[in-house]
Amino acid sequence: MGIQKCGLNLNQANKELQPHGTSAFPCAAYCERYRAYPGGDIPWHWHEELEIVYCRDGKMKLQIPAKTYFLEIGDCLVINANVLHYAAAVPWCELQSLVFHPMLVTGSSTTVFATKYLLPLISGTTFDSFLLTADENRAEIAYFTGAFGAMADETPGYEFTVRENLSKMCCFLHSQFAHEVMVKETGLNQDNLRMRKMLDYIHNHFTDNIVLADIAKSANIGERECLRCFQRAIRLSPMQYLLKYRVMQAADMLLQDPAGSVAEIAAFCGFNSPSNFSKLFKRFYNCTPREYRSKDGTCFR
Repeated sequence: MGIQKCGLNLNQANKELQPHGTSAFPCAAYCERYRAYPGGDIPWHWHEELEIVYCRDGKMKLQIPAKTYFLEIGDCLVINANVLHYAAAVPWCELQSLVFHPMLVTGSSTTVFATKYLLPLISGTTFDSFLLTADENRAEIAYFTGAFGAMADETPGYEFTVRENLSKMCCFLHSQFAHEVMVKETGLNQDNLRMRKMLDYIHNHFTDNIVLADIAKSANIGERECLRCFQRAIRLSPMQYLLKYRVMQAADMLLQDPAGSVAEIAAFCGFNSPSNFSKLFKRFYNCTPREYRSKDGTCFR
């Protein structure tokens, strides 16, 4: 299986569709270098698997709803299953990650590993993420590097090494949240659920003339709570996120349809003025839409 390049295939609800590993061995390893430029980040997304992100070099910002982390060289962040997350280089980084399904560790949903340890941990609301720093968690970070190295080398029996190290990581996480897990909380964080619904609405309706009330209604909350929820979760207002998403969709269309009218693409993406679209586009990509198209999307790099 080896190490793969990072790449996202998201549905309209920001859920990652790409399978991680196989049904027989549900784990995948990724490595990629990132630099800070518009469109060069890892967009908000979620998946059913847990993920361990390791900053091998440089510095990166990683966000989940209501929390922001800055990972230095050697730091790790564990992200719970079904939690929205976003990452960007500050200003560059090399990222390594392991994405794995809980069943890799538990074997089935009825084993003691599932019922006593992992399922209560991942289904509760107290554990959304956990930061491991190079200074304080060297032993636990070694679980990640051991598993990642085994995935890279693929020596005979590497699957046992991967599973052993990920099991140790899950056991450690359970120990950190054991008292909260005893409460047997169920369900996802409320902000997380609301954000999924509102981002889903924006992605499905970005071509329409939507307003704040529409976004709030999609999560059955008021406009003020919608604003607070976005601020807590991703540090952007709903309309700021909508504008950014529209510009990014337009950038994709400029390259996918080289003969298409810039004005028509702007209108399709919800902009009522070509000049306003061009100004916003230049703010994000440091070039005009035509320059972006003529240089195949490389003018901002």
